[in-house]
Amino acid sequence: MTTLRTILAPIALGALLIGGFTACSKKVNPAGQKVSQPFNGNKYQSNGTWFRGTGTGVSQAQNIARSKADLDAKNQLAGQVGTNMRAVTDQYLGETGNTGASDVADKFQSLVREVMNTEMADLRKFDEEVRYNETTKDYTVYVAYEIRKNAMFRFMKKQAKADDKIDAITQKKIDEILDKEIEKAERAGE
Repeated sequence: MTTLRTILAPIALGALLIGGFTACSKKVNPAGQKVSQPFNGNKYQSNGTWFRGTGTGVSQAQNIARSKADLDAKNQLAGQVGTNMRAVTDQYLGETGNTGASDVADKFQSLVREVMNTEMADLRKFDEEVRYNETTKDYTVYVAYEIRKNAMFRFMKKQAKADDKIDAITQKKIDEILDKEIEKAERAGE
C-alpha cells in the first residue's frame, strides 16, 4: 500500500500542477472575447479621395438583411459627408469674418442636407458578403459603399447652381468652397 502511495502521489501532484499552470495561462479579458468582423482595414475607411461606409444587417429574410446593411452603410456615408461639410463651412466662417459669412454657411448647410436627402452622387457598392447561420436561421449581410469625393463636390456645385433660392454672391462663395475641396480631393488621388 505504501509503494502504491509512493508511486501515485507524484503522479497526482504532477497532474495538479499541470492543471494549475493551464488554468493560469489562459488570460480572460473582462470585456469578453474579440470578434473578427469582415470589412475592416484601410480598404474600407474614408481617405482623401473617397468617402467610404460599411453596413451590417441581420434578418431571417436575406433581402431584409441586405436592406438593413444598405441603410446602415448609406447612413454612415451621409454622416461623413455632413460632418466634412460642417468642418469646411466652419473653417470658411473662421477665415472670412464678414456679415454675409453666416448666411453663406446656412445656405451651404441646407444644400448639404438637400443633397443627402435626394441622392448621393457616384455611390458605388464595392464589396458585399452574405453569411447564413444554420442554428439561428439568420442571414447576415455585410456591404461596403464608396463615393468619390470630387464627384460628390461637383454634384453639390451643380445642385447649388440649380437652386434658385441661392443668390449670386452666396453662389460664388459656395463655388469657391467646393472648388477648394475638389482640388484637395484630386491632389489626394494622385
